[in-house]
Amino acid sequence: MKTQRLRTQRVRTRRGRIRTTGAVRATGAVRATGAVRMAGIVRATRALAAAVCLAAALPGQAWAAGESPYTFDEAAEQVKGAASSLDAEQLKAGRTYRDAIKKDGKLYYRVDLDAKQNAYVSVVAVPKPGGKAEYGDGIKVSLQDGSGTQCDYQDALFGSAGFTRPIAAYAHRTIKPDSSTCQQAGAYYVLVERTSKAVSTPDDWALEIRHLAEPGVKQTGPTELPDNWPSSSPQPPGGGPQKRQGGAGFHDATSLRQGEWRDDIKPGQTLFYRVPVDWGQQIFASAELGSSAAGDTYVGNALVLSLDNPARGHVDEDTVSYDGDPATLALDAHRPVAFQNRYSSDSNTNALRFAGWYYLSATLSPEIAKAYGDKPVPLTLRVNVTGTAKAGPAYDGDAGPFTVTEDDRDAAASGQSGAEAGKSDGMRLVAAAGIGAGTVLILVLGVWTVVARRRVAGASQDGRQDGRSDGPPQFGPPTAW
Repeated sequence: MKTQRLRTQRVRTRRGRIRTTGAVRATGAVRATGAVRMAGIVRATRALAAAVCLAAALPGQAWAAGESPYTFDEAAEQVKGAASSLDAEQLKAGRTYRDAIKKDGKLYYRVDLDAKQNAYVSVVAVPKPGGKAEYGDGIKVSLQDGSGTQCDYQDALFGSAGFTRPIAAYAHRTIKPDSSTCQQAGAYYVLVERTSKAVSTPDDWALEIRHLAEPGVKQTGPTELPDNWPSSSPQPPGGGPQKRQGGAGFHDATSLRQGEWRDDIKPGQTLFYRVPVDWGQQIFASAELGSSAAGDTYVGNALVLSLDNPARGHVDEDTVSYDGDPATLALDAHRPVAFQNRYSSDSNTNALRFAGWYYLSATLSPEIAKAYGDKPVPLTLRVNVTGTAKAGPAYDGDAGPFTVTEDDRDAAASGQSGAEAGKSDGMRLVAAAGIGAGTVLILVLGVWTVVARRRVAGASQDGRQDGRSDGPPQFGPPTAW
């Protein structure tokens, strides 16, 4: 009776679980301990498996229909610019953010920099389509240190094309061996300013903000630019036009390689493309609007073609008017991509400072709809990438987006968009996580086997000592499985 009393004495815990007290048989102790341990392992495994499945199943976030024709980065985090630098929220390297700026607004953000890496903060301003913009309207992005010293700035303006469209600018902190300005580690502040004339559309502009870090170099190379460089435009690419639909933002820009690319563009629409340009190579781009049978009305600055670098810093742009006949524009010839370009005082050359994806964007004036209707107009882009790719600088770390890989060249050949490439990378991570989860499951089964064997051994030993047994040994996973 004493053994029976000890076997049945139990206490209910605060969470309602049953806790056995007193002396119990060895078999019961092993079973209780094994079940508790296995339940914990099972819960952890289930949680990991659920996380892997969720990562594989979650689609990219979709922005509300009609909010903007611009495709924002679906991974962008919401941030709120401050009126004072001391209240500025921090932007972390490698991340993208979203905000909005009012007419004549000024917003501060903070970045914490070391004394080794170059830093870039880009801002894409996205007004509502079809708005009115005066010459000089746009944004200014500047980077300041804690004393208010301006490290760098860039303006992005609508210029003579008096209609709103996505525009991009960046500011950077560049490590220079012969400079003492903005070289120290510490807090720096990004200032975004919007300028608008009284007659311009007063709506808020959405902002897409990105902070990138470029590793320092192990050894500083030459800082002087060569006097001679290929400045003549090459012959148009051969092979005939190929169909390739442009994206609606930097994030889903359609990949292109050298060639002639056919698309259709609607009035007020902006199409985005990206081209891999390696160290030592040059990019040449031109655009042509096809003829129209709907009339011969003259529209000034009907098409805008812009070029931006891998950090979304503005490089160049041009416009062309349209009167129903074919109209062509070509961007100026620029130096080959080179590390020492960053030491140039010429803003166009300075922006050609690293390899990577260079972005082309084409915008058709909304005035075209009034003169020729709202139907798409034929558009052809001709892209040349000349020069032999060279080895880049000896970065002291991962070059990140400031390089051209074989995957980039494959994406350009297939026409894969930036968003599709990102999803492919994400699926590779999910696959790796799935393999990891499978490894965990194998380990769990191994632990269960050990526990089960010990449980059986304990039961057999207990039976020999007490002369009793609860029945045959129990096999299979714990009941909590």
